[in-house]
Amino acid sequence: MIKPLRKAVLPVAGLGTRFLPATKAMPKEMLTVVDKPLIQYAIDEARAAGIEEFCLITGRGKDSLIDYFDVAFELETTLRERNKQEALDALAPSSIAAGALIAVRQQEPMGLGHAIWCARSFIGDDPFAILLPDDLVKSNVPCLKQLVDAYNQTGGNVVAVTEVPREHTSRYGILKTGKDDGRIVEVTGLVEKPKPEEAPSNLSIIGRYVLTADVMTHLAKLERGAGGEVQLTDAMAKVIGHVPFHGLRYEGQRFDCGNKLGYLEAQIAMSIDRPDLGDSVRAFLKNYTGA
Repeated sequence: MIKPLRKAVLPVAGLGTRFLPATKAMPKEMLTVVDKPLIQYAIDEARAAGIEEFCLITGRGKDSLIDYFDVAFELETTLRERNKQEALDALAPSSIAAGALIAVRQQEPMGLGHAIWCARSFIGDDPFAILLPDDLVKSNVPCLKQLVDAYNQTGGNVVAVTEVPREHTSRYGILKTGKDDGRIVEVTGLVEKPKPEEAPSNLSIIGRYVLTADVMTHLAKLERGAGGEVQLTDAMAKVIGHVPFHGLRYEGQRFDCGNKLGYLEAQIAMSIDRPDLGDSVRAFLKNYTGA
C-alpha cells in the first residue's frame, strides 16, 4: 500500500554567497521573483501537490523565513482599517495554519544529506517531499504535483530529472537508467558529478524529490562523500534495489535561481505571462534588445 504524501522538507540553510551583498542581511530564499520570494513559490508548489506539513531546515540569520509565514497582525489590521482588500489578498498565501510549519537548525554546513537528516524527527516513517527553493519551475501542472502523481503510480522514490549537455555532467547527480517509457525512467544507479566520459547517462536530478523514510537509515551514518559533505545522492543510491526508484521527466521550464543569470531569466519569464505586467515587460525589453 502506498502511503499518502503529506510532508515536505525545504533546506534553506545556505549562505547565499553568490548573491552578496544582497544576502548579507537577508536569506537568499527571500529574494523576490517579481513580487513573491523564492520560498513562497516553493510552498505554493507544495500545497498544490497536497502537502500539509512543512519543515524548514534553517541556519543562523534565517529567522525572517519563519517570520514571513507568521501572522502580521499590525499590518493586516492596518490594511483592513484602510479597506485595502487587494493587499490583504496578496498576503493570504504567506499564511500557514498553526502547527503546520516547523523549523530545524542545521548548525554546520555539512551538505544536503545532512540537512535532510536534521529533519529526521519530522519525517519519522513517512514518505516526504524535498523542494530546493533555488530551483523555480514554471509549468502548467506544478512540478511536485507531477512527482506526486508518479509516486502514486509507482510507489518508492521518485525524483524530477532533466537532460543536461554531456559536457556538464560533472555538475550534477546523474542517473544510471533501466526501463524507460519516455516519461518515467527506472533508476538503477546514481553517480554524483561524474566526468562526461564516465557518466552513465545525461539525465540529471533537479531540486524536487519524493522519498521514502528508508533513505534516513543511510543518512544517519553521516558518511562523507563528494566535497567532504554528507551527500543525499549517496544515501539514495543505497536504497536502489530495495525500494522502487524512478525518475520523472517533468513538464516545465526550470530556472536555477541559485545563480544570477538563472535568477534574472526567471524574473522575465515569470513576469511576461502576467496579465498585469506582460505587455509592459515586452515593451521595455525592446529598449535593451534592439528588437
